Amino acid sequence: MGVPPGRVRPAVREIPGANEEAQGPRSLGTHAARAILDAVLFRRRPRFSEVIARQLDLFEEEHAELIRDTDAALAAYNGATKDEAEERFGDYRDLVAEGEEALAGLRDAYAGTLDEETADAYREEFDREVRRRLPRFGLDLV
Repeated sequence: MGVPPGRVRPAVREIPGANEEAQGPRSLGTHAARAILDAVLFRRRPRFSEVIARQLDLFEEEHAELIRDTDAALAAYNGATKDEAEERFGDYRDLVAEGEEALAGLRDAYAGTLDEETADAYREEFDREVRRRLPRFGLDLV
């Protein structure tokens, strides 16, 4: 196969064949790797996705004013002069902390009904979903 003018090397190189070693489910190594593969292949929803979605829907409904105030405080900070910026950022952080406390309370109340291992898995999933869905409140969620 020749190299077209202007190219340093061929557009496609020869790709080696598949490994002749058997590639069954045991070749993945660990149970965790298999679980991840199954979740990707079968697109399973995380274990607590429905309850967390309902909890966050409830949070957004009950704390709509706090969310609006937080958005307004961020806009005020972004539009503030150099002299006002520190105070505006403090106002914003106070509102974010209030939201984080409310979310942590919601999370911990439900986690308290679970055994320790399950509660840890729930907390991780809850925190991940808060960072995705309500990123302002998920950064310092403790």
